Amino acid sequence: MAKEKHNILTGGMILITLGILIYLSKAEIYSFGKTWPILLIVVGICTLIQRFRDIGGWFITIVGILFLITEFYSMELYKYSQYILPAILILLGIFVLLKRKKHSS
Repeated sequence: MAKEKHNILTGGMILITLGILIYLSKAEIYSFGKTWPILLIVVGICTLIQRFRDIGGWFITIVGILFLITEFYSMELYKYSQYILPAILILLGIFVLLKRKKHSS
């Protein structure tokens, strides 16, 4: 039953966000092309609400934030890509080690 409530929360939040983004696009406040990463952020946050330690939720949220920054500030993310992948791998490695250490204690 709890999983069903979480699915309803996620689905409802996605529909509300999509409706708001379409409204902003139709009202010519922000184009949907700039605001679509907000959908990724909402999906990630809903995943984190269900399970805070879900690495997938964190990943989706961070990717959404990066895309949103790229869209709004016209950052050329490819310039930083040589640093982003190693940083992600290092952080994932630390996460795996900490998780393993916690389970072995």
